[in-house]
Amino acid sequence: MAVNDLVNKLRSLMKPGAARSSLNARSLDRLRVQLQECAAGQGGEVSARTRAARLTETYLGLNDEGRQQFLKLIAHDFGPDPARVAEAHAAYQKAVGTDEQWKAEAALRSAMRSSRIRILTQFNAIPQGVKFLVDLRADLLRYLENDRELAVLDRELESRLSAWFDVGFLELQRLTWSSPASLLEKLIEYEAVHEIRSWTDLKNRLDSDRRLYAFFHPRMPAEPLIFVEVALTDDLAGDVQALLDENAPVFNHRKANTAIFYSISNTQVGLRGVSFGSFLLKRVIDDLKRDFPKLENFATLSPIPGLSAWVKKNPQVLAECGVNLPLDQLSTATWADDKAQARALREPLLRLGARYLATAKQRGGDSGPPFDPVSRFHLGNGARVERLNYLGDISAKGFRQAFGLMVNYRYELDELEANLEAFAAEGKIAMSAPVRRQARGK
Repeated sequence: MAVNDLVNKLRSLMKPGAARSSLNARSLDRLRVQLQECAAGQGGEVSARTRAARLTETYLGLNDEGRQQFLKLIAHDFGPDPARVAEAHAAYQKAVGTDEQWKAEAALRSAMRSSRIRILTQFNAIPQGVKFLVDLRADLLRYLENDRELAVLDRELESRLSAWFDVGFLELQRLTWSSPASLLEKLIEYEAVHEIRSWTDLKNRLDSDRRLYAFFHPRMPAEPLIFVEVALTDDLAGDVQALLDENAPVFNHRKANTAIFYSISNTQVGLRGVSFGSFLLKRVIDDLKRDFPKLENFATLSPIPGLSAWVKKNPQVLAECGVNLPLDQLSTATWADDKAQARALREPLLRLGARYLATAKQRGGDSGPPFDPVSRFHLGNGARVERLNYLGDISAKGFRQAFGLMVNYRYELDELEANLEAFAAEGKIAMSAPVRRQARGK
């Protein structure tokens, strides 16, 4: 079968609902031979592409159990040769301090390079091979939860993907209502922060007072890797319902002085650990400043996804902050419908949210990265916690995650570098004075 025919077959196998089979002992032996040929790099470029395409076809045709066996075979049987590594290490130790040291170092590095890398790299050469590897790692991450023996393969694949998805290779595109329908459908599918409920909703997010940007890889032109939705306003937005209101009048973007990043969505599970979100925001800010020179303020309107989980682990903080409702009631919208109760809970919940953002750590205790993943992202980019917004998200998800609270992170361009360095070196959280006072209970 020609490579082009194989590629067409791969496209059909990538579609949801395609038939899947398992691996029996005979097919496992045959697969091992195919992988050995792939690792050895026998033949020329056409042979390598054909082998990689056939292996891809085999993998996509397997059920979940078969795919896990496939990956375990690569992880177990195609690592570095221990005897060769030991020999090269001994030679290096002997050569240290001599003219042969650097040659011995290169030999040791070569000995430690596993055959897994050669196999993975050959997948990269076929059409749709990059997307295949990204999806393969998504499978791998699922299997890792119960099979830590696959960790070595995951580390190597993550390293390869980090190199292939270096931000220097990525293309920033602004998406509009005129973009291909297939691409707009992907936005609806991948939106992870505020669900896009309809095409009318999407059109509203692409209106003249909005901007939507995405990063693309040249080998995955139809797949946005990460995208950010921006609202052009004249204030620091604190209510996502107002931002998403399809019936609200369109703001005159020529009067805008503020850009609000209200949704940032990573789309590819297989790229977990490959970070390019910070570069996306910096590129977007540069693009916005070029198109709208009057823009002075850049901030987010962000969820606080870890708050409820943190309170569940530390239930005493409710009483300490003056919140008189139990967690299960706070996590629904019922209490907010009572105006008197909503007024009474305003300050206690703002104290709770501020304390969480100021003190909650991922590993517990008083040090380490913040517990909240969105906070880790923005603080790690040099932003500061600017303002908490009471009942900023009154959706079911908003109450379930953070009792309706949202937060603005401000990107003060002159402070980004200093904030980032203080956060990285000391774990110092940049925070406005009002939020810091709330965190102290004042």
